[in-house]
Amino acid sequence: MKNTFLSIGIVLALGLSATVSCKKSDGPPPPNPGGGDTTVNPEPKRDVLAWVDARSNVFGTYGRLNDTTELKKVLDTLKQVGVNGLVVDVKGSSGYTMYPSAIAQQITSMDGKTITPGVDYVGFMIQEARKRGFKVYGSIVTFVEGDGNRQIGTVFDDPDFRSKYETIVCDVNGNRVPVTTTGRNAFVNPAQPAVQERVLNIIKEIATKYTFDGLMLDYARYTDIDADFSDFSKAEFIKYLENKYNDNDAKNMKFPQDIVTTWRTSSGQTLPATTGKYYKKWLMYRCSVIQDFFIKARAAVKGVKADMTFGTYVGAWYTTYYQVGVNWASKDYDPFNDQGVRFDWAYPGYGETGYGEQLDLLMTGNYFTQIRLADNPATASLKYHWWSIEGSLNGGMYITRNKMPLYGSMDLGNVSWANTGEITKAIRYILDKASGGIMLFDIVHIYAPQYNRLKQPLWDAVKNGLNN
Repeated sequence: MKNTFLSIGIVLALGLSATVSCKKSDGPPPPNPGGGDTTVNPEPKRDVLAWVDARSNVFGTYGRLNDTTELKKVLDTLKQVGVNGLVVDVKGSSGYTMYPSAIAQQITSMDGKTITPGVDYVGFMIQEARKRGFKVYGSIVTFVEGDGNRQIGTVFDDPDFRSKYETIVCDVNGNRVPVTTTGRNAFVNPAQPAVQERVLNIIKEIATKYTFDGLMLDYARYTDIDADFSDFSKAEFIKYLENKYNDNDAKNMKFPQDIVTTWRTSSGQTLPATTGKYYKKWLMYRCSVIQDFFIKARAAVKGVKADMTFGTYVGAWYTTYYQVGVNWASKDYDPFNDQGVRFDWAYPGYGETGYGEQLDLLMTGNYFTQIRLADNPATASLKYHWWSIEGSLNGGMYITRNKMPLYGSMDLGNVSWANTGEITKAIRYILDKASGGIMLFDIVHIYAPQYNRLKQPLWDAVKNGLNN
């Protein structure tokens, strides 16, 4: 089941509708553009991957994939318009899987809709995808184990698991509270060995059970800048400071005040107002946790099937992605010493936390309606602008040093496209620009007009973009 939650920040920033299928993440603050590099992009490929959100397509009101006949029709039409691959949700934000698992509970019904009894949805999707010559990737929601809106999932089923592993966040008053008390989904603490082991076992199970071309991690991150402030993370951070910086006074820190002293809210997001002496090292610690997990996750995939592709989805807005504890750049990129693109949150050595080298492919969410930098006089002279398709693709390939194919991604339904012609233009641009290809989010937006802002089927817009 694909994750369906949004941070309030991205809802306001992109004007998303709560009734629309969505994949997503943290809302960007005001733009902070930079300038400067002349990296030559490799020759683009033409991989066209369509994301298949399980909640919306299988269990959503207007979803069609719980019916095998309708599922086949949708896949046939995808092939006709030019799509050649799928990304299929196999574990969602509830922590439940879309297949029979020995590790997690399988979800077969939600919101009144049920998968056909006896049908292995994931196996059937792979079978049907292969018939059409599609590549097919599996995706998992990595560090979320409970649907906060529905109050279902692993965290809600198991009080002991919840008490040990649910992420602890700071509220605006500096109080440390479980993340679900803030109305969000049940993120778990990525630093916890048991949390990582659960995910790694699911990864190995999927790689063993199914013939996917690759496995994609989604939400492989902290919930936001306000996490994780558990006692466990405090102890691990102290060890990090002692080992990396020989800081023998770290054990005397005031926690969390020496990291974030006071908090504020902006568009529903809790953000630091004033920071303490350990703030930037804390950012690096969190990135090191995620980097370490990616090393393990890659090894888990390759240990089962050496030729299986390993990748991830991230938001393209690198300038604010430090907030979720992720450095998806190459280790060869140093944001602290980059004189052309300035990041005031970077600390000496931050570049060492990059996990780009662990990836066989990367999908970035270029979820903007501004396509070209020249479309706006304010950005026309820039090369990197993280809130436009062109600028964010430039930036993504620059900071990853082209170490892996980068797939530019479009949100077809949650952002306010002016018309279908703009969708077509954006598809054409990404195909020409991105080093790997394009990912279209999500197929439900294409076939169900109720789930896109233009309130019309988008088949022709996609076909025209892919057949230029």
